[in-house]
Amino acid sequence: MRVFSTLDEVQAAAGEELGTSEWLEISQQQVDDFAEATGDHQWIHVDVERAKGGPFGTTIAHGYLTLALLPLFTSQVFSLETPGAKLNYGLNKVRFPTPVPVGSRVRAQISFGDVTDVAAGKQLIQRYVIEIEGQDKPACVAETVVLLLS
Repeated sequence: MRVFSTLDEVQAAAGEELGTSEWLEISQQQVDDFAEATGDHQWIHVDVERAKGGPFGTTIAHGYLTLALLPLFTSQVFSLETPGAKLNYGLNKVRFPTPVPVGSRVRAQISFGDVTDVAAGKQLIQRYVIEIEGQDKPACVAETVVLLLS
């Protein structure tokens, strides 16, 4: 795992691919728990019997569940241990090109985009491509924005 201790180290890594997380199997229990937490109980996610006859032949993970895995994947690839606070500033773009069938495995390829100066420190763009084992298209492509306060 790569550890960034200073803002200069983060700046120097702008544009670099940082690595790939471990594979994670998506279980029906994870999907059900996410449905419970968010109130999204659409049958395509939680009704195993009905989903067998649906367009994917099984239940699929919520797109936002896939997105919510970013902190887990990040922790397996790099750590920001810069002196100041780290603030999630939002997302520039997110797409879900391919559904994630329950029982499949996913992982993230992570890279840094631009690192720019802001009044309070640095703004870091992180890029994620979440792939599904055995699939050509990714499950999710996301660009996050983090403020690194000095």
